[in-house]
Amino acid sequence: MANTRNTAQRREVIGVLGRVQGFVSAQDLHELIIKDGGQISLATVYTQLRKLVESKDVDIVMTDRGESLYRRCVVDVHHHHLACRNCGATVEVDAPQLEKWASEIASKNGFKDLRHVIELNGICQKCQ
Repeated sequence: MANTRNTAQRREVIGVLGRVQGFVSAQDLHELIIKDGGQISLATVYTQLRKLVESKDVDIVMTDRGESLYRRCVVDVHHHHLACRNCGATVEVDAPQLEKWASEIASKNGFKDLRHVIELNGICQKCQ
């Protein structure tokens, strides 16, 4: 179980993430915190982001280059994202058919406590 103590570092990461529009890399988030006068190491930013993802307080998407991007979660239920590979714009999508399919596949193969991350990306209408 994730450590969800409300530390100063956790508050700092959440505070800056709450002001950022869209997804941001850990490195960019670290730079923003430092610009705000925070004193936190990049390693601590990564640690806090991992814990926030585990507690579902932060969404994470993977770019096609393999970079993890983070955003303060605005939806309180399980969901997926459709992300633009060009500008990074994201749309939260509800996919009940996908959830049903994932559950069926897990059950068919004897798996319980299923967790999944589906990355959907393309080029948004604005960038086309």
